[in-house]
Amino acid sequence: MFGDPPRENPQIFAFVLMPEYSMIPLTSAIEMVRIANRLADSELYRWKVYTTDGEPVPASSGLVITPDGNIKEVDDRAAVVICGGLNVQHNTQKALINWLRTIARRGRDIGSLCTAGHVLAIAGLLDGYRCTTHWENIPSFVESFPDLDLSGKLFEIDRNRFTCAGGTATIDFMLTLISKQHGPTLAEDVAEQVMHLPIRLPDEDQRMSVPARIGARHPKLVKIIETMECNLEEPLPPSELAAQVGLSTRQLERLFRRYLDRTPKRFYLDLRLRRARLLLLQTNQSVINIALACGFSSPSHFSKCYRSLFGRTPYRERGTPESTPQNAKTV
Repeated sequence: MFGDPPRENPQIFAFVLMPEYSMIPLTSAIEMVRIANRLADSELYRWKVYTTDGEPVPASSGLVITPDGNIKEVDDRAAVVICGGLNVQHNTQKALINWLRTIARRGRDIGSLCTAGHVLAIAGLLDGYRCTTHWENIPSFVESFPDLDLSGKLFEIDRNRFTCAGGTATIDFMLTLISKQHGPTLAEDVAEQVMHLPIRLPDEDQRMSVPARIGARHPKLVKIIETMECNLEEPLPPSELAAQVGLSTRQLERLFRRYLDRTPKRFYLDLRLRRARLLLLQTNQSVINIALACGFSSPSHFSKCYRSLFGRTPYRERGTPESTPQNAKTV
């Protein structure tokens, strides 16, 4: 199982960079094991960086790291870590998929940082495994891979597969690994070096809580928003939302006006449209199917609302020509 003490030191990592990868997870992972080596005064870990063809690829920031080689040169003993970031669907290379399937048949430890779980899923390497991904990509991941066991946690370690949501969750992931392999004292010392205490558990929330996001802690308001976020495909009417927390519809309106300066209907609509934008940018689903998945029965109404919020139609968001959906209803 990945995370067990290695049969021999050092534990070797092969970080495989996809185009537009996020640098925070990569550098966080490397820094944790670098500091562990320094504090232990021993080479507990070793790492190299690769790309599919051995050529440099730009990070999402535009910065470029010179790789140590191509994926065919990866040490057979290495745990393979695919590093994703922006536009993971478009940056998934067939050569990478084929290589992952090959090494998986040999029983290798394989994992992902940030959005790269998408690559493992396409390769079929997450079938029957618990997994996670960055919160912003959860809606598109669920739509693309509905049968996978997605937890939405900070990270998951399941036998010889590991997935991490990225960002600073990578620090917690690597510290947990260090703790498992070399004891909690070393992990805590590393965490103290980077001023990251306490070490977060994997099941802590990826996102800020609803009160932190909206800047209000009214318990009934928080409950209503949580209910809205769980019911985007089939939006609930204001009367039902109000009844769930013991309010009248008028009291519900006043509550939203007071704390959010918006009506419940407007707030709910914005939630659905922001979910639709993620699906437009992260999946290949048709605009009509995305409209339905976000609670719009009329494609034309969806397009009108989307343009009102984002200043462009769903088709222009994708950079595709405008089209008139068949059987589109008029408002």
